[in-house]
Amino acid sequence: MSALARPTDGRMIGGVCAAIARRYNWSPTTVRVAFVLSCLLPGPQFLLYIALWIFLPSENRTKTAW
Repeated sequence: MSALARPTDGRMIGGVCAAIARRYNWSPTTVRVAFVLSCLLPGPQFLLYIALWIFLPSENRTKTAW
């Protein structure tokens, strides 16, 4: 499994769904559809998405040269 980081390619808005899909080797479309469907239920889905967008590092920042 790869580290949880927002990829620089394949993102739609913030890359959060693409990061989750890569981490668990799922289809990004499946994760996006699941997120949109979960928004129909009551809960803090948008706040969680925004928090992950802020706190998840971008993929180019997680790569180190050592």
